[in-house]
Amino acid sequence: MATSTRRDLFLVVATLFTVGLAVYVANGHENLKVSVGLSVIAGLITSQVLPKLKQTFVNARLSGVDVLKKERSIIPETMGLPTAIIYLITLFAFMPFPFFAWFDGKARLVHEDDPMIGTFPYHKLGEILSAILAIQSMVLLGFADDVLDVRWRYKVWFPAIAGIPLLIFYYTNFGVTYVVMPIQLRPYVGDLVDLGVLYYVYMEMLIIFCTHTINILAGINGIEAGQALIIGLSVIINDTLFIFGNDDRASVEAHLFSLYLMIPFVAVTLALLWHNWFPAKLFVGDTFCYFAGMTLAVVGILGHFSKTLVLFFLPQIVNFLYSCPQLFRFIECPRHRMPRLDPDTGLLKASTVKIGGKKPVSALGKLMLKFLRAIGLLRVYQSNAQGDILECNNLTLINLLLAHLGPMTERNTTVSILIVQILCSCLAFFIRYKLVTLVY
Repeated sequence: MATSTRRDLFLVVATLFTVGLAVYVANGHENLKVSVGLSVIAGLITSQVLPKLKQTFVNARLSGVDVLKKERSIIPETMGLPTAIIYLITLFAFMPFPFFAWFDGKARLVHEDDPMIGTFPYHKLGEILSAILAIQSMVLLGFADDVLDVRWRYKVWFPAIAGIPLLIFYYTNFGVTYVVMPIQLRPYVGDLVDLGVLYYVYMEMLIIFCTHTINILAGINGIEAGQALIIGLSVIINDTLFIFGNDDRASVEAHLFSLYLMIPFVAVTLALLWHNWFPAKLFVGDTFCYFAGMTLAVVGILGHFSKTLVLFFLPQIVNFLYSCPQLFRFIECPRHRMPRLDPDTGLLKASTVKIGGKKPVSALGKLMLKFLRAIGLLRVYQSNAQGDILECNNLTLINLLLAHLGPMTERNTTVSILIVQILCSCLAFFIRYKLVTLVY
């Protein structure tokens, strides 16, 4: 009962904060008011629809065992799919509103140059359509992964494929490929450097990174939807800071576009988190991780704040770098690296890996482990007389937290990770709005 009460309190506070922020942002922007209204409706529909679809997904064998519970109950999986579908329908419903000024009373497009209206903004329509197509493609590929359980060697490229429409639009819409150089380097390379095709490589890498890093930091109730919600709220706050008090029309339009995508995303994600919070009644599946990562990448690229977006992913960056020795097979990597449940206490412990169990560890792998141990990022559970590591914690941020703080309930583990996410967002804002003045 206490856990349920705390969950409800958390979600109510988050809902009030989200709606309050969205209403504040929409002040003076008619289209944003529409977006907020549609987003609230989308969030309520998501909250009501997901429980009704649970048995349907279980009957379709889209379900999984909650292995971190004593009862090991079977609950529906891939519930990120209906969440993403409701989100896309919300965007479809919103699409006409930014273009109403270009329709006359007979619902015909006005193409002529009009001093009061102007030429129809095909580039804005293309921007919205390319964003929707990229997100929709990623949802489809994510659902295919959930159903077919595609191997990592293949699915790692899914986001790059889904991002192609986005990059084509970026290129045809006078895509900017130059970057502003830090003050310290300008005497040597100039104020701007054109990266050309390398900029498109960077954007593809950003799409792959955003999509998969949410999927890597996963495995416990509420963690996927929770981190996506915090990053989405951080983007909304960043957009708000740009819109108010900014006279640059192009910048305002870019961040308004970001808000059109982020506000409904936060609404449906909050509803999903309601049901995925401990004790979870459903699993989000890889579909949600792909959907969330692509949506965030889209607003970062088309909103022209990709570097700021990367700052909001600091925990995911740390988790990815920390996981690299296992992800790239320098040391053994189990298929699942989620924490381990202690059946006697009901608490989660850090899961471990046997070093050199199935295959010998390379010299580089041993060096990586020694380095992580030296800087305090490795908990060693077993070693031999020569000091070689025989067993240590799996290399994920969740296991690192449990290894150093000790066993915790699954709920408290999720809360701890989300607190880290919030603190990193605060650090990101400090870097973006304070430290950045030292180099730009």
